[in-house]
Amino acid sequence: MGAAHGKKKEYNLPPVFHDENGEHLMNGSASLYSDLQRDRAEIGSIMAQPDYLDGNPDLIRPKKLMNPIKASKSHQELHRELLMNHKRGLVIENKPELQKVLEHRRREQIIRQRKEEEDAKIMQSPFAQELRKRQLRLEQLEREQEELKEEQENTPEFIKVKENLRRTSTLSEEKAA
Repeated sequence: MGAAHGKKKEYNLPPVFHDENGEHLMNGSASLYSDLQRDRAEIGSIMAQPDYLDGNPDLIRPKKLMNPIKASKSHQELHRELLMNHKRGLVIENKPELQKVLEHRRREQIIRQRKEEEDAKIMQSPFAQELRKRQLRLEQLEREQEELKEEQENTPEFIKVKENLRRTSTLSEEKAA
């Protein structure tokens, strides 16, 4: 059988308390709330009160700091516009305003970066291009030298000794000749 439509669900109501005369007292949840309020009042009496509440005229009362975002004109205008649209009942698009703005900024930033990269390529003089090529070649040679050093460090010691013997034998033969 399918789901029954239109039936109302029964809810368990909190217990209702009556005094000796049969008069209605507060339900359980309200009494819990009043207990919480009473506990808070007791805690408040234990805590120290700030000096400026005593009414001392020599003390400067602290002021709440302003939120710079809410104080900005653009935020106020945006909030006013959103309120007006809400009052009119205009349908707001699926994406929130913030998400639209962030996507727009991201798009503009990517376009700006691409344009700067293209300008940098075009503006380079032939001399700067040659320097760049030389720098790339030097970096590549350094990487190759580092790889050779790593290979030499990883080779066993007997192979290193054997290579040193070969070098010394070839050097001594060259000196003798």
